Amino acid sequence: MLDTNVLISVIIFPNPRMNSMMEYIFSQHELVLSTFILEELKFVIAEKFPTKTSSSEILLEKMNFELVETPEKIDLSLFNIRDKMDAPILYSAVQASADILITGDKDFTDVEYSHPKIMTPTAFLAKYMGK
Repeated sequence: MLDTNVLISVIIFPNPRMNSMMEYIFSQHELVLSTFILEELKFVIAEKFPTKTSSSEILLEKMNFELVETPEKIDLSLFNIRDKMDAPILYSAVQASADILITGDKDFTDVEYSHPKIMTPTAFLAKYMGK
């Protein structure tokens, strides 16, 4: 699963490292996104990058991913996360049985949770792609 901030980086600020990470994910793994992440993504792009709205929608339509529904009620007793606005993302990853949650959000790095494994894009690239 990719966090919203990683998707924004991939869509709005593409670069060779992130592009290769996405190619690797699409070829070696199954990308999982949640309804919460997609809603947040659309909101952030509309607010901060309105000229990129249509191109981001086109890219999302071309991406192959499993969509999981973010539950309305979230069991916060499963983990302790500083920013409660991030809880739906982690909870969706847990409920979807995602193996890895790739995020650049520092609030996730303090969460002690074994599954999914929480990694930054840099850590993912180093571990799985040797970059």
